[in-house]
Amino acid sequence: MILNCIIVDDEPLALDLLESYIKKTPFLKLTGRYSSAMEALKELPDKQVDVIFLDIQMPELNGIEFSKMVNEHTRIIFTTAFDQYALEGFRVNALDYLLKPISYVDFLQAANKALQWFEMIQKSNVKSDEIDSIFVKSDYKLIQIELKHIRYIEGLKDYIKIYTDDHPKPILSLMSMKAMEELLPSSGFMRVHRSYIVHKDKIKVIDRGRIVFDKTYIPVSDSYKVQFQAFLDKRT
Repeated sequence: MILNCIIVDDEPLALDLLESYIKKTPFLKLTGRYSSAMEALKELPDKQVDVIFLDIQMPELNGIEFSKMVNEHTRIIFTTAFDQYALEGFRVNALDYLLKPISYVDFLQAANKALQWFEMIQKSNVKSDEIDSIFVKSDYKLIQIELKHIRYIEGLKDYIKIYTDDHPKPILSLMSMKAMEELLPSSGFMRVHRSYIVHKDKIKVIDRGRIVFDKTYIPVSDSYKVQFQAFLDKRT
């Protein structure tokens, strides 16, 4: 992933330093440098900007005010010589706050934070266009299973059992629970035990902390109780 970034700073030396840092960071691409927020504001609507390295104390329009005018997609990393703006910087959702003089190590840490942010957004966008079925290998055949029919999955050492609404018997597949958990969209499924994954919308009865499917009682282990309770709180 390559992040398009600009620098906004009224100090020429700071512009030059940050430009040199950006040029030696493989996942950053400099698309503009500006000596004032007003100058940047004129060109910003025509640019796709992921990250702005932004000074705070500037004439006419300061960095805090400018940060409130940028696209919500754009992340701000403040660069300033004054630490009293740190709290205000975080109030406007700054991704990071670099205090001058800025070392490359500190710069790279902030840049990596931006990269992680956009990778997370990219993954969530992919998940918003989620799959509605999966293929699993069972008895030397690939079987397509629609996610809406899955009730729960049970792990048995190297195998899993997939219990569905439209099959009288569970589908047995040579697959790990971890691999299955990564394959299923988290919006619809959740791990509640090292041996069980359940379809959230198929949960109808909870009896003394256990999920009930017909005559099967699925325990919620201690390591998943917080996550499970958060799920319940949203729906209770």
